[in-house]
Amino acid sequence: MKLHFYKYQGAGNDFILVDNRQNIVNHYDPQLLERLCDRRFGIGGDGIMFLQSHPEYDFEMVYYNADGQPSSMCGNGGRCIVAFAKFLGVINTETEFLAVDGSHYARISEEGDWVSLQMIDVDTISRDAEAYVLNTGSPHYVTFADNLKEKDVYAEGYAIRNNDTYRAEGININFVESNGNGYFVRTFERGVEDETFACGTGVTAVALAMAKHNGQTGHITTPVKVLGGNLNILFNYDGEKFTDIFLEGPAMQVFEGDIMI
Repeated sequence: MKLHFYKYQGAGNDFILVDNRQNIVNHYDPQLLERLCDRRFGIGGDGIMFLQSHPEYDFEMVYYNADGQPSSMCGNGGRCIVAFAKFLGVINTETEFLAVDGSHYARISEEGDWVSLQMIDVDTISRDAEAYVLNTGSPHYVTFADNLKEKDVYAEGYAIRNNDTYRAEGININFVESNGNGYFVRTFERGVEDETFACGTGVTAVALAMAKHNGQTGHITTPVKVLGGNLNILFNYDGEKFTDIFLEGPAMQVFEGDIMI
């Protein structure tokens, strides 16, 4: 069978996109999905998404990590699939779609290259020693770092992700350093089991954790630099709960093609 696919990237976080509105592809095949995401033997990507029809929403986002396993929410993936939906003519400039963590509202520019995605509300942030732990659609560990540009994010992230506390369920490890009026962030992602150029739920977790750490409240905008570019996180914080959280950034189609499966 020949599979037609598209490749998108959001701040360097890259994904395979498949239009599966006709349910042509049976995607419950971890070995196949892992091979498609392999950068040497497949297309290559941090994950793969299937855009599917849904009777109550504009579309449904079905996302798998690069290891072929079902994933929790992916923020940059969510932004990319919104751009894909616009490209396909499924939506115009606004949408409400279904993802694994529930419904999401999003806005996209007329040009289709800038997406603002609403994330789930967050009311719980815990501590693990000096680190912050929270769930922004996916579980995240946020820790401060010095000289982050030179840090061995793979080795240190791998060690934390696989320690006794997090080994079974996994967690994404975010290292954060102040950068002007925002932050520089590097992330080790579970499922990919490596550092990625960006992580949408990760930078969101960092922005919320830093607001709590700094005692900020009100309407907050946090710019974050990642290896793949720049993202913005906007939210309201009343000292107890984070609401109206939006992840903003670029989403670009890179190429399309066919692959035999």
